[in-house]
Amino acid sequence: MALLPSEAPARPVASARPVRWLWRSLATRLALLTIVFLAVPVMIYDQFRRADEVNQTLLLQSAQQQGKLIARALQPELARANRQALPQLSADLARFADERTRLKLLVRPHAMSGGDGFFYVAAAPAVPNEDLAFERAQLLEQGVLERLGASCAGNAPLAIRVPRPSGKVEVLSSITPLNTDFGCWALVTSHGTDGYIASSLGRPYWRTPVVQAAALIYIGMAALVLAVLIGVWRNLHRFRDLARDIISGDGGEAHGSFAAQNTVPELAGVAEDFDRLVDTLRDSAKSLRRAAEDNAHAFKTPIAVIRQSVEPLRRSLPEADNRCQRALTMIEKSVDKLDGLVSSTRRMDEAVADLLAPPRRKVDLSGLVERMANGYTGLLSERHLHMRSSIETGLVVRASEDILETVIENLVENAVSFSPDDGTVSIRLARSGTWAELTVEDEGPGVDPANLPRIFERYFSQREPGRGIPEDEVAAGQAGAVHFGIGLWIVRRNIEAVGGRVIAANRPTGGFSMKILLPKI
Repeated sequence: MALLPSEAPARPVASARPVRWLWRSLATRLALLTIVFLAVPVMIYDQFRRADEVNQTLLLQSAQQQGKLIARALQPELARANRQALPQLSADLARFADERTRLKLLVRPHAMSGGDGFFYVAAAPAVPNEDLAFERAQLLEQGVLERLGASCAGNAPLAIRVPRPSGKVEVLSSITPLNTDFGCWALVTSHGTDGYIASSLGRPYWRTPVVQAAALIYIGMAALVLAVLIGVWRNLHRFRDLARDIISGDGGEAHGSFAAQNTVPELAGVAEDFDRLVDTLRDSAKSLRRAAEDNAHAFKTPIAVIRQSVEPLRRSLPEADNRCQRALTMIEKSVDKLDGLVSSTRRMDEAVADLLAPPRRKVDLSGLVERMANGYTGLLSERHLHMRSSIETGLVVRASEDILETVIENLVENAVSFSPDDGTVSIRLARSGTWAELTVEDEGPGVDPANLPRIFERYFSQREPGRGIPEDEVAAGQAGAVHFGIGLWIVRRNIEAVGGRVIAANRPTGGFSMKILLPKI
């Protein structure tokens, strides 16, 4: 049986993957890319919002200064104004208006008070009365005229968007007060230019056309990149699921080939290579099994003929002819050894075929171990040995029943062959975390610690002639005829092929212990 060094742990420990593997993981990179796509716009938005606030401040300061200059220029006319002069103020106001700047003049006579006392008296360019009334209502609603009417002082920067019936939008940028003998005047400056309309004056920054266009482009780009990575990631998962179905024998062929599961054109070549690899492995495994069977059959026939031909020769020769009797004994021993060699070669070829395409199905390990343990009653009785078993029920693994039978046979027969007369062979099956742990122990001499690392090597054997084997078999030459040092090699190869581990160690109380660890389901 194959063994690991005695210092190997008694139970599997989940080994942490190196950091470099975590970084190379497509899922990890996809998660990091998602975080970047979420964090970058937040940081950029905050920076641009602050820059826009500075831009707003500069725009409003410019509009405020413009309002002050126009108010100073109008101050002589407003100082002389009375009720009769109010209609002529439109012409004076028109001198300072242009396509980019629009002016409106309100007045609250001293006889009135509060924000409701302000009335529009002039506009440049001319504005329909209903638009002026709507704009005045906006100023009243926001309390601008009320604050202005309290002292008629203080140039107030504004950022009020006022829609027009024509569908256009104006931005009221500043309101400049001026106090005269007639009353409190208010010069309202507004802009309808692209520089003001496209800015975030009077609305949240995220509602500006530039930000919304950039957001749409960014979202589209992020969605495209993530869609590509998610598509590749999902495609690889489909490959993984199909590979598991093929290994487990749960209808991998029914699910189609890798090429049929692929949805990414760039992975088409990889999928086709996978399909060719799977077909090659299946064909190789079938060829190996067929060759092993054909070769064994071809060799067994002449071996059986030789064995049968020796019997009449032995009967016909006189017992006193020691030389001829010795020659026949050597022929019989060689035939036995050749027969065992043919059987071992067939087992090796079948083991290699199982490694190429290891079938994995649900196997009731508890039932299999119990059934096989009961089958060794006769052998143990012949060798004057005892069996002690402890088998936990309900343990199911994903493997091949034939592979597990071969493994258990090798372990039990190995323990039996090394056990002394009246010794005990122990078989235990129990849960060990996420694993099913099968332990086979004997009370034999154990293994030389120096040879522990080599026990799983092919053709390595520490077996001494006659150890644990009846003397009559030793005399007949059978002690070394059937042991070629491949039993433990097959055990380890088969167990590792189905995702398990093999651990071997000398028992502190004497004897040897073999543990098989298989992931349970």
